[in-house]
Amino acid sequence: MTNYPIANPLKNTPPYPFAEVDKLVANLKEQGITPIDFGVGDPTSPTPDFVVAAGQASLAGNTTYGYPANFGTPEFRTAASDYMKRGFGVTLDSDTEIAITNGSKEAVFHYAFCHVNPGDTVIIPTPGYPSMKNGVRFCGGDPFYVSLKEENDFLIDYESIPQEVVDKAIMIWTQYPNSPTGASPSLEWYKGFYTWARKNNLIIACDEGCYIDMYFKDKPHSMLEVGKEGVITFYSLSKRNNMTNYRVGFVAGDPELVGLFKKVKLNVDSGVINAAQDAAIVALDDDIHFQEMNQEYAEKQTILLDAFRSIGLEIRVPDATFYVWQKAPAGMTGVEFAKSLLVPEIGIVCTPGEWITELDYEGFNPSTKFVRFALMPALENVQVAADKIKQLTHV
Repeated sequence: MTNYPIANPLKNTPPYPFAEVDKLVANLKEQGITPIDFGVGDPTSPTPDFVVAAGQASLAGNTTYGYPANFGTPEFRTAASDYMKRGFGVTLDSDTEIAITNGSKEAVFHYAFCHVNPGDTVIIPTPGYPSMKNGVRFCGGDPFYVSLKEENDFLIDYESIPQEVVDKAIMIWTQYPNSPTGASPSLEWYKGFYTWARKNNLIIACDEGCYIDMYFKDKPHSMLEVGKEGVITFYSLSKRNNMTNYRVGFVAGDPELVGLFKKVKLNVDSGVINAAQDAAIVALDDDIHFQEMNQEYAEKQTILLDAFRSIGLEIRVPDATFYVWQKAPAGMTGVEFAKSLLVPEIGIVCTPGEWITELDYEGFNPSTKFVRFALMPALENVQVAADKIKQLTHV
């Protein structure tokens, strides 16, 4: 094997956690077992027909396009602005306060390059989306992990963060509605958090738009409802409209922060294919389809939670997202519980919480007792999984 030099951030990056889930699925399939896979949150339902049709028409009608507009077509940015106004009452200038992204993962990762220099501290919730920490690490920054704890309803306890850390930090990430916990803060929480962050001169980066339209109780809020100064939010159509393959979303917020993002974006990609933008426009304009999906996710959620309740497990109904953040049986860790579901006669795949959680600044892992179920299997397979869970006798 050639001893090529490897950049330190890459050398010190563990495997992407869901690669481990893929291995577990492969192991079951090698035994001739088709598992019921709740591991990875990649929708298996099709993209809505009207969205596909818009993309097809765009491809057929525009065969001479060169590179796409790097920040999004005016039509796309207007659709994004209209969506934010309609859904959250937030007025945004589509020229200066919105820019298209290649989905959320790339945008969240690259945003660190706008601000983070080697040695800079960025406050990051855990569990949370890996791209938040990885972008900071690849810039040479220092992630400071703050646990999302059950006793705080999985909300960031920002007032408990040591002031000496707050004083040296340049930015704080949030991710609500939260993957994996399903928590969604109240507007009052956002107001308190925003006031605290502005007082401490922290940039607020919010990965909020992946699951913000997937809710079962009150409609989730956007940070931009509270304030725009010092705030940038990240949105994606991947889960809202089953468009993971299209790689399209947008950032919105403080025009200075959006402007810095644009400057980085010019240097790392060549824009989003116009057909995906045109498909996204009709997706953003529609407020019906995602509500229909929410009804299906709610039905799956109820089936699964009822199964856990029937075997005596403590349950918590998520506010939002298509995840169930389930506490393991007493005396078991999340890893042990997940492995107990992988025996051939059960064949259920889920993700142990500690696989997707960092130790916080006190050396604590808040997810050791939890597993994550992504409600991706078909409804009938969720029922099959629930029936198998109800037969468990070792919990």
